[in-house]
Amino acid sequence: MKRIAITPEVALDDEAKYIVTILDSGWDYVHLRRPSATKNEMRKLIESIPQRYHSQLRLHGHFDLINEFNLGGLHLNHRCPNPPEHYNGSLSCTCHSVTETQIAIKYDYITLSPIFDSISKDGYKAAFTPEELKNIPQGNVIALGGVTPDNISILKNYSFVGFAMLGYLFSSPNLNDLKCRLKIIESKI
Repeated sequence: MKRIAITPEVALDDEAKYIVTILDSGWDYVHLRRPSATKNEMRKLIESIPQRYHSQLRLHGHFDLINEFNLGGLHLNHRCPNPPEHYNGSLSCTCHSVTETQIAIKYDYITLSPIFDSISKDGYKAAFTPEELKNIPQGNVIALGGVTPDNISILKNYSFVGFAMLGYLFSSPNLNDLKCRLKIIESKI
């Protein structure tokens, strides 16, 4: 299964170290999602991550930074719904309904959320019935929202090609705890 981490909206202490630890563990991508960050703050975050990992980073905003770094692509969402003109690199996209997933073929992958009750957003509850999840297209849909080691096995009942995590990973109080959480996740895949 494809594994994607999504950074929280607010910067963490040692965030670059968290990102490197996740990528060192073999995860496919880390999405840099910080809606309130300035372009310079995002640039500094990227610069604090070893260049060997830049191709595994995806931007949720400040898309023009793609021209400064060899990044893994752009992730489209309600705040940034379109790539820059003439951009022809890798794209992923956020979806919040099974109907929206029908656009999946246009993207490298899409995230569908919330699959489970969110860990990072209070009141953001699971939005899909098992019957609805049986209708997601095969090939490139990533489960997002409340994914934990305890519910990864449920995703295997559907056509998800992977999962994305935010709350479970970035609520780790320190790097040692994060490493333990990453090992637990691996044991459940």
